[in-house]
Amino acid sequence: MNNEVLATIEASGGRRIMGAVMLGLTGCLLLYVAFAAPPSPAWLVFLLAVGAAALWLAVRMWQATVHRIELTAEELRCSNGQLIARVEDIKAIDRGFFAFKPSNGFLIRTGAQGSRIWMPGLWWRSGRRIGIGGVTPGSQGKAMSEILAAMMAQRGQ
Repeated sequence: MNNEVLATIEASGGRRIMGAVMLGLTGCLLLYVAFAAPPSPAWLVFLLAVGAAALWLAVRMWQATVHRIELTAEELRCSNGQLIARVEDIKAIDRGFFAFKPSNGFLIRTGAQGSRIWMPGLWWRSGRRIGIGGVTPGSQGKAMSEILAAMMAQRGQ
């Protein structure tokens, strides 16, 4: 098995901080509004729920963006050892402007069904679709998608 890493995608420190801080500030602002000027009970519940969810998401994004995505000749994996997709299972790559994909990233469609996993700001998988990107640099995402496209073209010959 060839474990040479062909490309990586990782969030820089500045992007990690900005993403987590913005989500955290949004959560704090929503909770502040809920307690400082309590609206009707239905809106109060809504503000508390969305504020708590934003704070939870900020923590999850901070934890997830510690890792990086690595592409080898056989697999796309997370640096924590989790397999994202096998290269042989990848059927299509969508980098289009109107694709339902993460920011600065791309969408992969696989032939094998996978479980739902979400690492905010880095990647997600829902069934046969995998979104790569988020708070990652666009240049790294573009380079990885180009390498994957070339590997798929070579496989098709």
